[in-house]
Amino acid sequence: MGPRSVALPGVSVAALGGGHGLFASLAALRRVVGDLTAVVTVADNGGSSGRLRGEFGVLPPGDLRMALAALCGDDDWGRTWAEVLQHRFAGDGEMRGHVVGNMLIVGLWELMGDHVPALDWVGRLLGAQGRVLPMAVTPMDITADVRVAEGDGEELVHVRGQVEVASTSGRIVNIQLDPPDPDACPEAVATVRAADWVVLGPGSWYTSVIPHLMVPELRRALVESDARVVVVLNLADQPGETAGYGPEDHLDALLEHAPDLRIDTVVADEGAVGDSGGVRAWVATHGARLVLADVAVGDGSPRHDPAKLAGVFERLMG
Repeated sequence: MGPRSVALPGVSVAALGGGHGLFASLAALRRVVGDLTAVVTVADNGGSSGRLRGEFGVLPPGDLRMALAALCGDDDWGRTWAEVLQHRFAGDGEMRGHVVGNMLIVGLWELMGDHVPALDWVGRLLGAQGRVLPMAVTPMDITADVRVAEGDGEELVHVRGQVEVASTSGRIVNIQLDPPDPDACPEAVATVRAADWVVLGPGSWYTSVIPHLMVPELRRALVESDARVVVVLNLADQPGETAGYGPEDHLDALLEHAPDLRIDTVVADEGAVGDSGGVRAWVATHGARLVLADVAVGDGSPRHDPAKLAGVFERLMG
């Protein structure tokens, strides 16, 4: 497989997040930059990932698998392997619900005994146009303090687990990791420190984006790096995590968990923002730049269009 042609071959980017949000940013960035690394949240406790985590005591592989699929090329090889990686078994037996890619990753972890080389081997098999790393190598849980309605008032309750935090009916006050100081992936820390740009978001704000800011060594790398930090805002608030949030509320939540984070640019969909006065005031106050553009797929669903987002990244980072 020969070298691929990209618009910005000399630009290095670290994209942080997880799930469908990180998938969207990676699918855009791989079209534009030559040096791309995904740093992935690894705290999932549900579905196939949760089952494998519980049975083998490993990091949950699901978000890592999705990131690898996003980095597959647009040729027959890339499309085929992306589909294989994402294939979920049906049937009524014990394999029901498991995903091929999750089992491939866990199998290589068992054989090699090291997270990073195993993920690199999966990437080589797929012809991935970039690298995938876990944000930490310590199994962890996400917990949250949540305000829930109780009679005529509110009660502060503690919620444990990524699935439980993501589906809470209350308003999240803050999140924590358990343990609070998981071992950061050394390669992820080095990547963030060396990057030209770091992209945060889009994605589930409290369970995919903010957890990176809660890993002490990774947060320190983000704060001390010379990389310019780009925050890509979601297209809508998310029931169970950010219900009722506007753009500036999402940004405030980042700084509440990492007050010393310096944000260079905020990317938002012009149709999703509505009245942009609030977010314009926020970026002006914090010395950031606002980029408003059409980055939605256009079918009414709150999903980013990788091609449109790639155009924004190319203009921004070029």
